[in-house]
Amino acid sequence: MTGNSNSAPPAPAPRPESVIAAADSHHERLGRQIAFILEIDRLKTIIRRSLIVDGSRFENTAEHSWHLAMLAITLSEWAEPEVDIEQAIKLLLVHDIVEVDAGDTYIYDEVGRLDKALREQEAADRIFGLLPDDQALEMRALWDEYEARDTSTSRFAYAIDRLQPLLLNASTGGTQWVINAIAEHQVRRINGPIEDGSADLWALAEAVISEAVAAGVIQSSD
Repeated sequence: MTGNSNSAPPAPAPRPESVIAAADSHHERLGRQIAFILEIDRLKTIIRRSLIVDGSRFENTAEHSWHLAMLAITLSEWAEPEVDIEQAIKLLLVHDIVEVDAGDTYIYDEVGRLDKALREQEAADRIFGLLPDDQALEMRALWDEYEARDTSTSRFAYAIDRLQPLLLNASTGGTQWVINAIAEHQVRRINGPIEDGSADLWALAEAVISEAVAAGVIQSSD
């Protein structure tokens, strides 16, 4: 018999509910903030359809959101002068939070996109509603601004969101374009809004698309 045979079993690890309760016992506002923070951790489990650059696996939505924020910072010089880069970063970090409930809808899935807006609206209502009222309104306003794309900043943010998977697809041999038999007209239609956010980034996108068509990984629409 070992010396550890009569040891008490380890205490159970804290669960999200107990962590939220602990925060709530300190202050109800803090409890709601912690509930939101733990809920959006689920973005790490939402798998997208873009391979990471080394081709070893698909990225998840949390990684995607981080990467978009870094693109916005790094490529800020290609934005129009009136674009607020700090605001663009906020839009990019917030806009995919709804995927906690709605999941990621593949950009070329025409059927899945039919009810995408409704699913994401319902998700936005629930998830942002976890926050204190003032922060819920602020986060929802960011999400709505991104969706509306009626500001220079939101159009730049949208351009970044379209550019990143294009770059990943091209950098991984166009695997997803080939598997899904994606045609040039589809890629240009989906990525065309990049031009609304940045003429320079659209020029890059066009060059990437043309190269992929020439390589045969995107089907030519000619």
